[in-house]
Amino acid sequence: MSDLSVIYEDNHIVVVNKAAGLLVQGDHTGDKSLVDIAKQHIKDKYKKPGDVFLGLVHRLDRPTTGVVVLARTSKALTRLNKQFKDRIPKKVYQAIVSGTPESSARLEHYLKKNSSQNKSFHYPKTTPNTKHAILRYRHLESLKTYHVLEIELETGRHHQIRAQLAAVGLHIKGDLKYGAKRPNLNGSIHLHARSLIFVHPTKKEEMEFIAPYPDDVLWKSLTN
Repeated sequence: MSDLSVIYEDNHIVVVNKAAGLLVQGDHTGDKSLVDIAKQHIKDKYKKPGDVFLGLVHRLDRPTTGVVVLARTSKALTRLNKQFKDRIPKKVYQAIVSGTPESSARLEHYLKKNSSQNKSFHYPKTTPNTKHAILRYRHLESLKTYHVLEIELETGRHHQIRAQLAAVGLHIKGDLKYGAKRPNLNGSIHLHARSLIFVHPTKKEEMEFIAPYPDDVLWKSLTN
């Protein structure tokens, strides 16, 4: 897990494919994070002395895989932060779920984060301390006992995809926290940040990055 899977890299940004089980940013566990590994990568590759600047623009949950962009300069970080705040980037996720999905659907709930359980709970209408959560999904294909969904978020909430899909009986494979029957052996869940489109912070060009699927039998069986 110490190897960094780089999708794209220049003087201003690094785009990587995060592995399952890897923290994006360090926390109380003290486990090595994606940011730590990326900093070491830059330090070694470019023989940089001292501390390396690397700004975190957005996050993925620890068991989730997929595309993450990191900023190599403060200018890039400021500009990317503004894009993400203004919800300009387009993020597309894919999930492998149990249950019976519709061909497409728009899900709307109110989520409340429980920090002690590191979990979000869903409500059908607004209640105190909840946040409005909206996503859209499309059924891509069916596997033997699972279904593949493509998901786009209209809001960005804690564990939003995991909580909202579970709320309608679509449990992400391996996601015990949100109702899956069995864990995945490597502790992952079958939720993958497949693609990310944003405007490069200095080139001012729209760029799209696609994260290869994890090395997993179900992911590798997909036709798209």
